[in-house]
Amino acid sequence: MLTSRLSRRAVLAGTAAAAALTTVPSLQGRAEAASVIPTYRWRTAVIGGTGFVTGVLFHPSVRGLAYARTDIGGAYRWDDRSARWIPLNDDLGWDDWNLLGVEAIAVDPAHPNRVYLSLGTYAQPWAGNGAVLRSEDRGATWARTDLTVKLGGNEDGRGAGERLLVDPRDSDTLWLGTRHDGLLKSTDRGATWKAVSFPATPSPSGQGITLLVAAGRSVYAGWGDADGTAANLYRTADGATWDAVPAQPSGAAAKVPIRAAYDCHTRELYVTYANAPGPNGQSDGSVHKLATASGKWTDVTPVKPGGTTSDGSSDTFGYGGVAVDARRPGTVVVSTNNRWAAVDTLYRTTNGGRTWTSLKDSAVLDVSETPFLTFGADAPKFGWWIQAVAVDPYDSEHVVYGTGATLYGTRDLKHWAPQIRGLEETSVRQLISPPAGEAHLLSGLGDIGVMYHERLTASPSRGMASNPVFGSATGLAQAAAKPSYVVRTGFGDHGNGAFSNDGGKTWAPFATQPALAKDAPGPIATNSDGSVLLWTFVHWDGTKYPAQRSTDNGASWSEVSTYPKGATPLADPADPTRFYAYDTDTGTLFASTDSGLTFTGRAGGLPSGDSQFQLAAAPGRSGDLWLSTKTNGLYRSTDGGATFTKLTNCWASHTLAFGKAAEGADYPAIYQVGATEAITGVYRSDDGAKTWVRVNDDQHQWGWIGATIAADPRLYGRVYVATNGRGIQYGEPV
Repeated sequence: MLTSRLSRRAVLAGTAAAAALTTVPSLQGRAEAASVIPTYRWRTAVIGGTGFVTGVLFHPSVRGLAYARTDIGGAYRWDDRSARWIPLNDDLGWDDWNLLGVEAIAVDPAHPNRVYLSLGTYAQPWAGNGAVLRSEDRGATWARTDLTVKLGGNEDGRGAGERLLVDPRDSDTLWLGTRHDGLLKSTDRGATWKAVSFPATPSPSGQGITLLVAAGRSVYAGWGDADGTAANLYRTADGATWDAVPAQPSGAAAKVPIRAAYDCHTRELYVTYANAPGPNGQSDGSVHKLATASGKWTDVTPVKPGGTTSDGSSDTFGYGGVAVDARRPGTVVVSTNNRWAAVDTLYRTTNGGRTWTSLKDSAVLDVSETPFLTFGADAPKFGWWIQAVAVDPYDSEHVVYGTGATLYGTRDLKHWAPQIRGLEETSVRQLISPPAGEAHLLSGLGDIGVMYHERLTASPSRGMASNPVFGSATGLAQAAAKPSYVVRTGFGDHGNGAFSNDGGKTWAPFATQPALAKDAPGPIATNSDGSVLLWTFVHWDGTKYPAQRSTDNGASWSEVSTYPKGATPLADPADPTRFYAYDTDTGTLFASTDSGLTFTGRAGGLPSGDSQFQLAAAPGRSGDLWLSTKTNGLYRSTDGGATFTKLTNCWASHTLAFGKAAEGADYPAIYQVGATEAITGVYRSDDGAKTWVRVNDDQHQWGWIGATIAADPRLYGRVYVATNGRGIQYGEPV
């Protein structure tokens, strides 16, 4: 969590085109997907947040109604009766993966059932355009308008204010601020949009409009591309003309307006500022309030950044969230952001900013429901990346704030606990469903390492795997014939590889590790009896290195010069002397029959040019390999990779796994994320891939789900799906 969220996102576009195939035989006869979709119940494996909650919005007119937005995991509505968040965008499918990043939320104070979302994860050239969703039933159903501009819900500035607003004078009028395309306006409740004149000029790489907020009948807009001297806050009173707000603050500490909140009792607008859009890179900031009637500005900054902490570190930070108390005039809460030395806090004032109290100083944090929040330490931090802050308009002591990993809430301004039930934003990298033991699931995750899921309905009691603690996991493997032995790799400050002899409950670091492991820890494999390890190394910039081999549980390592650099290793599940690796650069399958000492090329002429192609082995069988090559299709080898046959009933395959066989079947059930016809989804075959049936439905799609998939070897029909922002989804027939 100490690195940018961009570091753990799967960037899905821009993959190289696959090379043309040479002679590869095909299975004859096309088998269509079953016409009847089996009934599956889908649930989310509970971890508890784990991602960046970028905005929280209480409805001003309805007690107990609130919305939250995330940078890659969609939006949520708070259900007060069940005390949990309800996901609102799980119906967005494979082709709409870029819409799972929520740039902004807007509600209509006069029409409580209306809610609007502006969606778009990346504003890069390789990403699709954004969209606006509008609902008349609090997000139960949506109407959609595709935009001609791009939005950036997972880019710098994603924790800034809401860039979408219902005009305070007319519920049919909406405003949408963009990063690179100026200001858009709709006069038909978001159905159509047009660009309107705005005083500041957008750039193709800037922040553009960082916030829109209503103050009485006026609308204010923050501009994120000023230089600290030019105007960065604008206002319209008539909805037609925009003017710079006079006498506004200037300088580095007021360079970028981050968020704003209006106190209707005192008619004052509070604005937080920083010298960068955040969440990273802020080192200066301030808080100012504007008396909207007189135009007078007042600096009400709680603590000026730039001091020195008790250990001599520089106390640099910016300001982020701001929320006013609708019940108590002059009561405001603001947050610091990017304050690593002294740790971020919330400041609260009850007298309009004349004096402030740090809520962190008296806070009692209870993370027993989500133990991972200690990050392997003795106690959790109060927070980091705090840019989403909200005060319940019906309860002055109900304050919530988002962090890079959760959403904390309090009812008495002292005792805080995650208010996160139902909201899962993990980016999932690896999944294993063990054949024995207490846990039916082990997971390797972005930012929060590896988890041992003894239950799927509660956050893992051990939190993230420690000794050592990882940020993002890069590898997770289990010995097929010795499931008590598990190994993992990832990014960590105190080691990059570890082993477990109790199925993943407890861990110990490898006694040594190759020098490459610190900066380029890649996937790892263990052979079926756990006697040999193969570890590959890939730098974040894509540079690939030779694999390393260990026969003494990581006490020593030696380079395997014949192994294809950067390839993901795969152990044969039945023969401990066999390993496989698919070289995606050349489209060649490599194999070892001497426990990984040497590798030789076997089948060639297969799809190449995409590092996300995946190789899988059928359990309990030696040499039974399956190769998923995205839209190049699915291939199978029954001779250890000497030859491959392409299946004709599957035009796309992204990731594949095996589970318990159906009753009476002689082959494990096969699950894949792929497509037999037009729809990319989750499919199951009970007859060795002769026929397929889709097991997810249009309401359970979760955007891009191509990272990995696992199936339960003990429970027929249960499948675990990795998402890039909606955690681990698991389904089973009902």
